[in-house]
Amino acid sequence: MKTIAVIFGGRSTEHDVSVVTALASIIKPLELTRQHRVEAVYIAKDGVWYWDDKLKDISLFSSGQIQDFLHKTQAASVQFDGGMTLVKASGIAGRKTARKIDIVFPAMHGTYGEDGSLMGLLRMANVPFVGCDQDASVLAMDKVLAKQIAEANKISVSKYEYLFRDTFARKSSEILNELENSLEYPLFVKPAHLGSSIGITRVNNRQELQNAIEVACHYDNKVLVEEEVPHLVEVTLPIMGNEELKPAFLERPLTKPEDFFDFDTKYMGGGKKGGGKKGGVKGAQGYSELPAKLYKELYDKAEQTGLKVYRALGCEGIARIDMLIDNESETVYFNEVNPMPGGLYAHNWRAAGISNVELVQTLTRLAEERWQRVNRQNTVFSTNYLQQF
Repeated sequence: MKTIAVIFGGRSTEHDVSVVTALASIIKPLELTRQHRVEAVYIAKDGVWYWDDKLKDISLFSSGQIQDFLHKTQAASVQFDGGMTLVKASGIAGRKTARKIDIVFPAMHGTYGEDGSLMGLLRMANVPFVGCDQDASVLAMDKVLAKQIAEANKISVSKYEYLFRDTFARKSSEILNELENSLEYPLFVKPAHLGSSIGITRVNNRQELQNAIEVACHYDNKVLVEEEVPHLVEVTLPIMGNEELKPAFLERPLTKPEDFFDFDTKYMGGGKKGGGKKGGVKGAQGYSELPAKLYKELYDKAEQTGLKVYRALGCEGIARIDMLIDNESETVYFNEVNPMPGGLYAHNWRAAGISNVELVQTLTRLAEERWQRVNRQNTVFSTNYLQQF
């Protein structure tokens, strides 16, 4: 029986979403397989790591008792010993409990997790882990870099510009002039590295633009400003696989264009804002049209665009590709990539015929396959260089 560590929480604006993804969509179905020992590893908002079976209980978090629990609990440490071992004090005469980890299942959304930070640590430790590798995670979580790579691969993106926080602080008027000369309202302003639509604002004039950039700069040092796609149909496509890719259904969030798929729409209002549940299927992030009701040629075009983006960015394991469609010109624009979809988008995979249990089993298998492939590569080289000293 292999031991899987599910790592969640973290120093991220998406901390709470990560908790739900880990407990509901990963730990529970993994334990239902009865094939793995599942260890819950929680990273608190201050960055301290904890390891305890009681962290598998969502009520500990929803009740607000988590801080009291952590105050009474010994923090865990991680030992890198040709792999990864969890260690914590047992409270009995200085004794310690240790658990060797065979596979890591990251459930970290946003900063210090999904952005490639955790993946780099695990790759150096030579531990198999689920989801995109470090390189793809870094690219996917930088909305500007992702768009630049899409453009280089002849994938359509909406017209955009970007700026840096320190430059805007020194040259705000000049930058605003440049943006207004280059782009046409309405515009969307986004922190370049955050997910879950946090810090995103739709603007229609210069004052709103300045305010929105200041808000985005509060969360990020890099800000994306892009034109709104007219006649908008917003779609998203979960994909999993390494060499062989399997798409789930193309999904359309049921929201109005002016009520873009923001954090509240995704997580707080059950998807009712702007769209409601009429004719929709409720998933991890509200109500949606599943599969999206597009005529076949446009559906296929969007699906192929999603697969092409997944390949271009080097995604593996699982990712979700978000796209914007101009329903009049029938142009499919790449919007962004989520390398660790909230809730794994399990509702979509279920509709596509893959249960939660089968989903997590497949993802752990893909993680081991990639780890085996990577370990066949030679990363060291023998030389006589040191003999000259």
